[in-house]
Amino acid sequence: MKRVIIDTDTAGDDTIAILTALHHFQVEGIMITGGNVQFDQQVENALYTIEVAGKSGQVPVYKGFEKPIMQTGEMEHRTVEDVHGSDGMGNSFFNKAVQRPEEVHAIDFLIETVHNHPGEIHLLAIAPLTNIALAIKKDPTIVPEIAHLYIMGGTNNALGNITPAAEYNFFVDPEAARIVLNAGIPITMVGWEMCTKYSLMFDSDHEEIASLHTKGAVFFQAVNKVVKEFNKTVHRLDGTTHPDTLLMAIAADDSIMLESNFYYVDVETAGEFTRGYSIVDINGRLEKPANVRVCEKVDRKKFKDTLFNVLSAIK
Repeated sequence: MKRVIIDTDTAGDDTIAILTALHHFQVEGIMITGGNVQFDQQVENALYTIEVAGKSGQVPVYKGFEKPIMQTGEMEHRTVEDVHGSDGMGNSFFNKAVQRPEEVHAIDFLIETVHNHPGEIHLLAIAPLTNIALAIKKDPTIVPEIAHLYIMGGTNNALGNITPAAEYNFFVDPEAARIVLNAGIPITMVGWEMCTKYSLMFDSDHEEIASLHTKGAVFFQAVNKVVKEFNKTVHRLDGTTHPDTLLMAIAADDSIMLESNFYYVDVETAGEFTRGYSIVDINGRLEKPANVRVCEKVDRKKFKDTLFNVLSAIK
């Protein structure tokens, strides 16, 4: 079973992605990065999700950096409670979990775990890349010891979700994304456009999920209440989006990714309108060596089956 570390800004789909990872992998720990909603709420959401999976106390949660690398003073990054609800969980306001976060900082946990298991740890990044970037800066010797890094982030020459140009995770901390993408780690990237093409769960899918009558299905419906309406009104998408869960499914079963190619990928950090835009050089115009395997087509049925299996298993 793959050893993994999850890096998340726990809200909405992150929680279903965590359930998917707990179903398929040996999760060494979960790191929290500043992102979707208020930081302490993200921590609580991760702890509660572990409890939903029936693994309370078995998977440690580590607090990481609350703000992007370049944020200073009283500046705050843009959170998205309008997408996920004020609690990040569809305004479900679940009870506080019994498990508490660890005292060790997330990046110290990451560095120590990678060194203790060289070549075995796969990183599953479903948040801004702040923690991973600063771990690399603190101890670059972890780079050759990381087995693989799966990133939900960016787009492949497609419409963003937080601005017309940028996907949210890269937009929040593009400097971190630039550090990570250029570090030399084997990377697979699943962009936002893969989510909108292949991960949508329509009303009929939600009805099927409800008919499972499991704890996992009830949880899924609860955390997706707000995003369903947001997608219809803002993104003009007739369903809930599951980018983070799609990433986990691909990490668990590479055959879900029907097509992929290696490209040079980097991130714009200075543009007035394009900050956070991911440059995917599909035609090789920048004449730089490819550094990322980019997902370009997904088997939607296999993805849906994976999701349903996870939700069915949580009784």
